[in-house]
Amino acid sequence: MDHYTYKTKGTCSRAIEFDLDEGRKLRNIVFHGGCNGNLKGIARLCEGKDAEEVASILEGNTCGLKPTSCPDQLSKAIREALTH
Repeated sequence: MDHYTYKTKGTCSRAIEFDLDEGRKLRNIVFHGGCNGNLKGIARLCEGKDAEEVASILEGNTCGLKPTSCPDQLSKAIREALTH
């Protein structure tokens, strides 16, 4: 299992940590900062799911007038991890 830490940009959360298992399933997602309850919920919904599928679903989601969001940042973190 590989562990990743992604420093977010343009969101209330400061960083996202997660693991990718050998089957490219997401594990142990943790957001640092941001809307605690909502981000815990997103993490639980994504636990054990296919990383590429989750990235596709969350990509482009915005927060208010911001051009990004915590879920969008998770999609960017996943895509970066998948290229390594």
